[in-house]
Amino acid sequence: MGDESSSYQVTIHDMPVGERPRERLERYGAAALSLAELMAILLRTGRKGENVLQMAGRLLADFGGLAGLARASLDDLASVSGVGPAKATQLQAALEIGRRMVVASPDERPQINSPADANALLTLEMAHLEQEHLRLLLLDTKNRVLATPTIYKGSVNTTVVRVSELFREAIRSNSAALIVVHNHPSGDPTPSSEDVQMTRQIVQAGELLGIEVLDHLIIGSGRFVSLKERGLGFS
Repeated sequence: MGDESSSYQVTIHDMPVGERPRERLERYGAAALSLAELMAILLRTGRKGENVLQMAGRLLADFGGLAGLARASLDDLASVSGVGPAKATQLQAALEIGRRMVVASPDERPQINSPADANALLTLEMAHLEQEHLRLLLLDTKNRVLATPTIYKGSVNTTVVRVSELFREAIRSNSAALIVVHNHPSGDPTPSSEDVQMTRQIVQAGELLGIEVLDHLIIGSGRFVSLKERGLGFS
């Protein structure tokens, strides 16, 4: 179980004033903070050898981002070293508030009307990653974004990617359509033959499941490629 109590916990107040998430929020507003900084405000304390901001970053990495945290059970969160039941309940409460806000305000979700819209939504997060990441844009019937889960980290190819895992997330979110997005750490978004083959497999699976695959984007450094626009992998 998590060691929420410790002989020494690194609190937000132990951090330099200019780096404290709470003070940064007061000065610049919540929108200026990273996801890890926002989580650090909820967690309040770290653990021995790890400040609260580092703990927040570790949680996001271990659970695969915000979507993974939202799917985690209370026991899963509480069992993480340094978290414990109290912090786990705070995180789950905050995530549930966010979920209910999205449900209550569907018209405020981003709407994807073009490959450029999809790229704009994710390029800041994905263009400079050192590893390949494969993410999904899960969409409703009006192409509004329901979620953007990360499915794979590391080598993204047909030998690794299981099409069933991609569609498991789409089915769980009751998605009408999806867009596949992955990055090329080299900075060159030119599709490989494996990218095209994987796209073809995903499109065919979507047809069988009744979930439309609208596109597959590859994000590079400062530019992107839409396989749909190039007719690669789409019949």
